[in-house]
Amino acid sequence: MNFDQFNLDSRLQVGINKAGYETPTPIQVQAIPLALQGMDIIGTAQTGTGKTAAFVLPILNRLLTNQKKQTRALIITPTRELAEQIHQEFRLFSIGTGIRSTTVYGGVGANPQVHALRSKVEIVVACPGRLLDLIQKGDANLQNIEMLVLDEADRMLDMGFLPDVKRILKNIPNKRQTMLFSATFPKEIESLAKQTLQNPKRVSIGLARPAHTVSHSLYPVPKHLKTKLLIALLRETKFKSVLVFTRTKHRAQKLSKQIGNLGYRTTSLHSNRTQNQRQSALRGFKSGQSQIMVATDIAARGLDIESISHVVNYDIPDTADAYIHRIGRTGRAERTGKAFTFVTDDDDAMVRTIEKIMDQKLPRLFLEEFDYAVPKPKGQPNQKFRRNGNYNRTRPKNNNNRSHRSNKPKKSFSKSGKQNQNPPKKQ
Repeated sequence: MNFDQFNLDSRLQVGINKAGYETPTPIQVQAIPLALQGMDIIGTAQTGTGKTAAFVLPILNRLLTNQKKQTRALIITPTRELAEQIHQEFRLFSIGTGIRSTTVYGGVGANPQVHALRSKVEIVVACPGRLLDLIQKGDANLQNIEMLVLDEADRMLDMGFLPDVKRILKNIPNKRQTMLFSATFPKEIESLAKQTLQNPKRVSIGLARPAHTVSHSLYPVPKHLKTKLLIALLRETKFKSVLVFTRTKHRAQKLSKQIGNLGYRTTSLHSNRTQNQRQSALRGFKSGQSQIMVATDIAARGLDIESISHVVNYDIPDTADAYIHRIGRTGRAERTGKAFTFVTDDDDAMVRTIEKIMDQKLPRLFLEEFDYAVPKPKGQPNQKFRRNGNYNRTRPKNNNNRSHRSNKPKKSFSKSGKQNQNPPKKQ
């Protein structure tokens, strides 16, 4: 099947060709025909499957069929990065059509956004907080909205945006086409769908699991040796670009500086950075100017960079869903990718949850030359290294008596990229 079979407006073909699209992805095959018929849609698809184009193209096609100088399409999304990504796809596919789109989100001045809204730009891609603020100030008129997309709905729930979304919905016409996309469907999202959509058609591509092109590895390590292990992995691994996730913005900033001091080209992405700084960081990482980006979960969704070769979970995520979306940044568009997750004695429960949703036991790997027995700084309890990936906060005993689950040799990566079958050297 090709895009010609959707019978899209011929003017959209310019953007489709420029994007290099030849064969529609499975989610596009399912969703585009339904969207072109004006049906409401509930969509579930893995990240990186072409979901955005599945609603962008039908929206543009409808706008071209009956052009009016009104704001007719609204896309609500949880993060600025995702809003910019969607906005760029609208710009790409609408080349030469005269259709305009704009973004609305916080962290930047509101005046340009208000000006775009007053000029009756056809498409608005917005984050809930800033959009609701402009509505309440009378700067956003959404009375002509014909098409609504709620993208990453579960993420909006996680970030506490659902009340704002519901308030926004009260300011747009009930007679409209609505498309809701979500990686997971907790009861709150199911309830939102029932309230918002009319006789929706469901489209789904697989379970919410990382792409099959990603290989997953766990690296058991004491907490105080995480940074040393990361540096050792970077030195031992051939990589194109690496995205490192931390739990806090302070750690992201600190870790980025530590790695940068070793000669790597690094940048960081977290909520303490201004919008201009965040956009600059993303541009640098996407262009290859920065080899390594250290980020909090703010970047887990919405990053549209196909060339990320490795994702490292310096801190294990708080949920299995967050793991899926972090790992979804690599192995995109059928490219292979690697995901390394550092695990400590506190992470056993989350590891079991991740393995359950993955439906597989993830391999535990050890670096052959890495010294896992380095004690904690003075004043902190030492951790005993165990081959099964757990750590006991006890005084270390003879390292020759390390316990393990099996006698099978553990794998590690050599400088050549091959896996070694030797366990870590005993100290």
